[in-house]
Amino acid sequence: MNGLHFILVGIYQLIVILTIIHVVMDNRQPAKTMAWTLLIWFIPVAGIVLYLFFGINTRKEKFVSQRSLDQLSKRSMLEFVEQKDLRLPESYRTVIELFVNENFSLPFRGSSFQIYQDGYTFFPALLSAIAKAKDHIHIDMYIFADDALGQLVADALIDKAHQGVEVKVIYDDVGCWNVSHNFYEKMRNEGIEVVAFLPVRFPSFTSKVNYRNHRKLIIIDGHTGFVGGMNIALRYVKGTGSQAWRDTMVQVTGSGVYGLQRAFLVDWYFCDRTLLSDRHYYPVGISTTDSTLVQTVTSGPVTPYPEIMQGYVRIISSAKRYVYMETPYFLPTESILFAMKTAAAAGVDVRILVPYRSDTKFVEWASRSYLREATEAGIKVSLYQAGFLHSKLLVADDDICSCGSTNVDFRSFENNFESNMFFYGEEMAVRIRDIFLSDEQSAVLLSRLPDRMHPPFLKRLWESLVRMMSPLM
Repeated sequence: MNGLHFILVGIYQLIVILTIIHVVMDNRQPAKTMAWTLLIWFIPVAGIVLYLFFGINTRKEKFVSQRSLDQLSKRSMLEFVEQKDLRLPESYRTVIELFVNENFSLPFRGSSFQIYQDGYTFFPALLSAIAKAKDHIHIDMYIFADDALGQLVADALIDKAHQGVEVKVIYDDVGCWNVSHNFYEKMRNEGIEVVAFLPVRFPSFTSKVNYRNHRKLIIIDGHTGFVGGMNIALRYVKGTGSQAWRDTMVQVTGSGVYGLQRAFLVDWYFCDRTLLSDRHYYPVGISTTDSTLVQTVTSGPVTPYPEIMQGYVRIISSAKRYVYMETPYFLPTESILFAMKTAAAAGVDVRILVPYRSDTKFVEWASRSYLREATEAGIKVSLYQAGFLHSKLLVADDDICSCGSTNVDFRSFENNFESNMFFYGEEMAVRIRDIFLSDEQSAVLLSRLPDRMHPPFLKRLWESLVRMMSPLM
């Protein structure tokens, strides 16, 4: 027995060493490498299991070939070439070119926008747009819930499918773990094409469960689209518990929808291996007179660089007067936090708005030390008290702004498949700025909360310990 025990311990130690070598050889950020190394070494068995589920890096893998990407993008490229007298604003030309070079995210002019700040206004607008669909409806959603609202949207989609409208739905397999497969099977039986994003199945699930499609994209007939932070679920209308739900979605009408369409078609190919590049997905003659430039930018763990994080860093670093951000979770990467602190030190008005109470207690504990650090660096941190703030916004200098699915945390910037729309121009930036300032009126400054700024020793110790795991959240 002692000999067998010695052999098993030796085998386990060899597995631990090989796993740590795998972590080190991946050449990630030192903080993340150290966090995984400590977890694997000090938590027997469970540490290795957690690494297999959540730690394996897929950024170097190629899930979509360049040839397929070219085919999926050629129609939007054609429309981009046809834009007459397209001028890029000098102040943010470098940001635009960054997204074009890294993400093939093309800027489009000629779109109008409607902003929705809660589910009470967004979902009626969505149902109205669905009712008007004539050709196709494409939905790319992290959560499509089997609740009263999800069933209402599903029934509306089924009705359009019966009318001969093409309806395609992508849902995230992990985001919808608690949704019965019968819900999606009913839609399939009624003529809707429904696919799961990266299904979690044995044995390949260990390397896929951590990389989720967090996008919220809806495209109707190629000329109307929605992007933002809301999933299709009842809590976005009625809230959770005693908390109302504050979120942001943007409706886009015009040529800016081309970028949303491309993002969906790439995801559809990723899930279904069907190339959809027909011209009718990019209808002509849909531009409006609005001069605002827009780019739909996607990022994910399978691209060479974290594009949306790169854009955030560039915008924060280039800001001259102010940068305002809303996010439900604040676990910033080293690059983002350094850019924010550097901008604040240079006299830029840097503000961050987060919920007073999070829907995830563990994340809230981990974020508190980051928020204190930001406050001490001169960043104005406010805690939203009128409900749960799930909105993801960025605006700078009345010139550039963004809305989408990306949180200011490790998971969104490095692990999730995300999508944001970036807007260039004063009109949209001022609208987003005013939304931020209005939300700020329902918030309290962190610096005015002694219990958060100066917690007792044991609480600070616990928050610091949890923070060590923030790169893994």
